[in-house]
Amino acid sequence: MDVRTGFVVLFCLIGLTCADPVKFKDCGSSSGKVSMVDITPCASQPCELHKGQSYSVNVTFNSGVVSQTSTAVVHGVIAGVPIPFPIPIEDGCKSGIQCPIQMKQQYHYLNSLPVKSEYPSIKLVVKWELKDDNKNDLFCINFPVQIVS
Repeated sequence: MDVRTGFVVLFCLIGLTCADPVKFKDCGSSSGKVSMVDITPCASQPCELHKGQSYSVNVTFNSGVVSQTSTAVVHGVIAGVPIPFPIPIEDGCKSGIQCPIQMKQQYHYLNSLPVKSEYPSIKLVVKWELKDDNKNDLFCINFPVQIVS
């Protein structure tokens, strides 16, 4: 590998490792605990989500329960009103998590957040829940976003 190419790769990796995680609020994680939320790409906070693009959402959490399944539920909260926000894969066991989920294990949930062109340009809060077998939240997080053209 050329020395210049090596430096470019090194600086890119440093940039990725120094990226700030997304600021989030726990909104009732009753059967798990979130340690980090990453949205890619998200250069600033609140994250600017461009219409017609898709974003990668990675949530690192620890489970406090055993669960055979996990189901994601996502809402956009506008003026306190939750509006369903469709995602491509609702099954958490097909989103980076190997099921059954074990107690006291760390997991990296990975899904995409598509932003449709017809969405209005608006600031809102995304409420993202991952529910266990008993419909309790393995995690429940809120994070602010702004949909832009």
